[in-house]
Amino acid sequence: MPYRYIGPADIAARAFPAGRPIRSRADFTAWYSGADHRDPLFTYVVTTDGVLRVAPRRSEHVACAAGADVLAAGEIGFDPSGRVVEVTNQSTGYCPDPSCWPAVAAALDAAGLPHPGGFTSTFVFGHCPVCGHLNLIKDDDYTCAVCGTALA
Repeated sequence: MPYRYIGPADIAARAFPAGRPIRSRADFTAWYSGADHRDPLFTYVVTTDGVLRVAPRRSEHVACAAGADVLAAGEIGFDPSGRVVEVTNQSTGYCPDPSCWPAVAAALDAAGLPHPGGFTSTFVFGHCPVCGHLNLIKDDDYTCAVCGTALA
């Protein structure tokens, strides 16, 4: 199921440049050798054609995806060999459900990048139908943190 960007329109309007596609181990090596490693995590998306795209962590997921819909989005960390050491679905712009893991695994497998077999941290998001606030669900509390409305 593709996820559409639901974040602020002004962020989407500045959604450039796109993330770097990683289709193979060679793509990873070329990108990783020039990446800034001061922050061990990176922004990622899986495009609707199943390609992993990566960008610096402080960039927006919608920029990494060039404004397009995605199959998954979050943060990812690698060791120098290309093994994934951390991967999440943390993206408040796309709010992907934890069930998007198979798309992440398929993209990593296609690129030849070993991974942990599941998200190392998962996040669940809920939009309030009354005030519109985006909530990060914690401790199975599906209550809007702003107005107290029950979230579906």
